[in-house]
Amino acid sequence: MAEKPPAFLVASTVAPRVGSNYPADLAKAVAGRAKRVLGDKFGLTQYGVNLVTLEPGAMSAHRHWHEAEDEFIYVLSGEIVLHDDVGEHVLTPGMCAGFKAGVPNGHCLINKTSVPATYLEVGTRSTTETAHYPDVDLKAVKSDYKFSFTRKDGSAL
Repeated sequence: MAEKPPAFLVASTVAPRVGSNYPADLAKAVAGRAKRVLGDKFGLTQYGVNLVTLEPGAMSAHRHWHEAEDEFIYVLSGEIVLHDDVGEHVLTPGMCAGFKAGVPNGHCLINKTSVPATYLEVGTRSTTETAHYPDVDLKAVKSDYKFSFTRKDGSAL
């Protein structure tokens, strides 16, 4: 019998996931990102919830947009710069941003300060998905919940 998920937990006790499954040359930009994958601890399957900390100079991801998955972030501490197709926007605690699936507005978050910044990230969990990266030669394709990366034209990296 599977273990029953907890009803609650202290988020800081969840071990952070560091690093990235980006190709090595692109992973450097997110080296200072730590995600505490909270939704998994409760057995959530319809959406993901992560507590993310960006160290000074770190990015959340390369600018991207999703065909099938919505994303939402809520800033808890520090200052984060949202970089999207319109430009750069400073987000501070209590501010939030959302990205509707299928809207081609490439976005990422960057910590341009000298102190860590933390935000809550919530997103759809689709079995299949395609994510586009306007600034780098990268495309992510998800099949059965697992992402793989190719060049924008679909060729191998």
